[in-house]
Amino acid sequence: MYLTIDINASRTVSNDKHVMAQRHSPTISSAPRCGIACLLGLLGLILVQPMQAAPPVPADHVERAKAGTKLFKEQIRAVLVQQCLECHGGQSVKGDFDLSTREKLFDSGFIDQTAADSYLVELIEHRAEPHMPLKAPKLPIKVIEQIRRWIDLGAPYDAPLTDGTPTAGGLVVTDEDRQFWSFQPLRAVTPPEVSDGEWCRTDIDRFILGRLEAEGIQPNRPADRRTLIRRVSLDLTGLPPTYEASEAFVQDESPDAYAKLIDQLLASPQYGERWARHWMDVARFAESHGYEQDYDRRTAYHYRDFLIRALNDDMPFNQFVAWQLAGDELAPDDPEALKATGFIGAGAFPTQLTEEEFESARYDELDDIVATTGVAFLGLSTGCARCHDHKYDPISAKDYYRLASNFTKAIRTEVELDLDPQANGIAQTQFETKRKELEQHQAELLPRIQQEFLAWLSEEENALQHGPWEVIDISQVTSSAGTTYQQQPDGSWLAQGDAPNQEVLTIQGRFSRHDITALRLEALTDESLPRKGPGRAGNGNFALGDIRISLAASPESNVAIKAARATHQQNDSELSVAASFDDDPISGWAVDAGGIGKDQAAVFDLASAVTLSDQTELQIVLTFNHPNGQHALGRFRLSVTDHASPAAELHQSGPPANVIDAIAALRMAPVEQRTPEHKHWQTAFDWYRDANANWKSLTDQLAALNKNGPQLKLTKVLITSEGLPHLSHHADGRGFPHFYPETYFLT
Repeated sequence: MYLTIDINASRTVSNDKHVMAQRHSPTISSAPRCGIACLLGLLGLILVQPMQAAPPVPADHVERAKAGTKLFKEQIRAVLVQQCLECHGGQSVKGDFDLSTREKLFDSGFIDQTAADSYLVELIEHRAEPHMPLKAPKLPIKVIEQIRRWIDLGAPYDAPLTDGTPTAGGLVVTDEDRQFWSFQPLRAVTPPEVSDGEWCRTDIDRFILGRLEAEGIQPNRPADRRTLIRRVSLDLTGLPPTYEASEAFVQDESPDAYAKLIDQLLASPQYGERWARHWMDVARFAESHGYEQDYDRRTAYHYRDFLIRALNDDMPFNQFVAWQLAGDELAPDDPEALKATGFIGAGAFPTQLTEEEFESARYDELDDIVATTGVAFLGLSTGCARCHDHKYDPISAKDYYRLASNFTKAIRTEVELDLDPQANGIAQTQFETKRKELEQHQAELLPRIQQEFLAWLSEEENALQHGPWEVIDISQVTSSAGTTYQQQPDGSWLAQGDAPNQEVLTIQGRFSRHDITALRLEALTDESLPRKGPGRAGNGNFALGDIRISLAASPESNVAIKAARATHQQNDSELSVAASFDDDPISGWAVDAGGIGKDQAAVFDLASAVTLSDQTELQIVLTFNHPNGQHALGRFRLSVTDHASPAAELHQSGPPANVIDAIAALRMAPVEQRTPEHKHWQTAFDWYRDANANWKSLTDQLAALNKNGPQLKLTKVLITSEGLPHLSHHADGRGFPHFYPETYFLT
C-alpha cells in the first residue's frame, strides 16, 4: 500500500492497488518499488511536525447528526440511489467510488470533513472532471445545496443504500453502457427539413443548414471558383493549386467540373502524403526510439509508405485496421501487411535500461500499444484503465489487461522484403536462364570428355605425372591430445570436438612418386572453425611450432628441410614459416594480420631428394604448443612433389592416392568394361573431368552464379511480429528480454 498526497486539494487518497495477477493464473501480489520511499516521506512529515491532538467533538454533535440523518432520509437518499448508486456501489463500482455505505463513502476519499473540501462536490458542481452525473444534466442547484448541507452535517446514513448483497468486484459493463452512441452501428438518418432547399446540394448541406437556421444564422454565399479550388486543394493535398490548374478550373464551364477536380486531387500522390501525416500523428509515428538517446530506426519509414499507399489506393478501412494490428498473422506473405504492423512498434522506447527497469519498461511499452490502439481505432482513452477501472467510459482494468495480453510477445524486428517484385522477377528469370544455359553446355561437353578419358586410359602410365603435386593418401592421424580427425572427400582432414591447449600430430601416408623434393602443407578453412579458421584458436589462427619429416619405418631418421615459403605469414620473424623448422619449438608459422578466414599453404623444400619404394610410408610430425593455447590446425592437407622447383604452384594438385588406385584398376580392366558401371569409374572420371579446362570454366561459372544468386534487391523493413530476432539496442548487453512470456494483471 502507498499513499498519494494531493497538497493542492488537501486530500489524501489511499491506493493499495499494486496486486499482480498472471494471465490465466491466480492472483499474486507484488509490492511497488515506490512503497518504501513513500513510507519514508510520510515518516519525515510526521517527525518534523509537532503532534496534534484529534479535533474535539462539537457541542452540537447530536443535533447535527439528527438533522443530517433527517435530511438524508427525506432528500439525499433518493438522489444518491437514482443518480449515483448504479455505477458506484450498485451494479458496479466505477472510478473506485463506492457510496453504498457511509464507511465506503469516506474510504473512497471523495468526502472530507466539509463540503468545501470534498471532491464529490467539485464533480457535481462541474468544477472538476468527469462531471457528475455522467452523461446527464447537472443536478439542480437546490439539490447540490442539500448535498453540501448534508456533508457539512457529517454525511450520516440511516441505513446502507443496498441490501447488503456484495457487489461484483470492479467495473461491470452493463447493457446501458453498451448503448453509448459511439458503440452503435451506423444507420440511415433522415436529413432535417430546411426552408432554403436551393442552398443545399447534398444531404450533408441539409444538416448544416438545419443547424444554422436553428441558430438564426444565414449561410455563406457560394465561394468563387478561385477560392473553391484553393480550399479543396489545401484540404485534400495540403498544397495550393498551381496557376495552370486554377485557370483550367475557372474556365471549365461543364456541370461536372467540380467533380472532376475532386477526382484529380484524390488521384494525386500528394493526397496520401497529406492524410498519412494526420494518421501518423495518431499512431505516434517517429523514425527514432525517443528519449534522451533517440537512436535512429532507419527502416521505420516503411510504415509511413504503407499509410500513403493505403490512402492513395483507397484501401477498405476494415483491412486498414486489421493489417496494422495483425498484418503479420493475416497476410504474412504480403509486404504491405507486414509494413502495416509498424503501427504497433511506432511508439517511443528507452533503449538504455538497467535490470531494475526491464519489466516496467515493457509494461510501459504495452501500455503505449494499448492506449494508441484505443485512441486510433476505438476513439476511447483506454489507457486510463491501466491503473483502475475507467472513470467514465465502460472499460474495466481487467479488460485493459486482456487487451494488453494480445501483444504479450510482440516485438520490433527487421525483415528483408521484396518491395520491387517486377525487377526481382526479371532478375530471377535471368538467373534461371543463365543457369540452364551453363548446365546445357556441361551436358553437351560431358560425352566428349568421356571419350577423351577413355583414350587417355590407353596411354602410358606415366601420364599420371602431369601435375606437380600429389595428395598423400593418409593412413593414420594420431593426436597427443586425443583429438579425432575426420577425412574429407578432397583428401583433407578436419578436427572434431574441442580444441586442446597443445597438441602433437603424427601423420603417416603413402603416394605413387618415388623421388620427392618438397612437402606441401595446406591450412584450409571450414565453416565449423572459429571465423572459418584455418586454425582452432578463438580468432581462427594457428601456430605451427615445429615440423618433422621422416620415414614411417624409421621415424628417428629426420629428413632435413632447407627452405620454406607460404602464401601468407603473420610476420617475418618468430611467426614466419621458416620458424617452423628452427631450434625454437614455440615459434612457428601463423597467419593472423590478414590471413584468417582464407585457405593458406606452405611448401617445405627438402635439403636433398628422398627416394622411396612403393610400400614406404612417410611420417610427418606437426607440433602446436603455442603458450596462448588452442593454436592447432583445424583442417589440413598434405602433398608431395618430385618437381625441382614448384615455387609458384602452392595450391596445384595431382591425383590423390585413391584416384591413382581407381585409374590403375580401370587400366587393368578389359576395354569393354571401362564404362560408368565400373565401380572405380566415378572416382577416376570425376578427377579427370574436373581437370578439363572447359569443364572447370563452366563449373566455376556455375558455382559463382549459384553463390551470388539472382541478386534480388531485398529491403530491410521494421515490423512488429513475434518469434523473430528482435531489433537490437543498448539494453541487450544487460540482458533485456524484449518481452515476457506472460502478461500480468496489475491492480
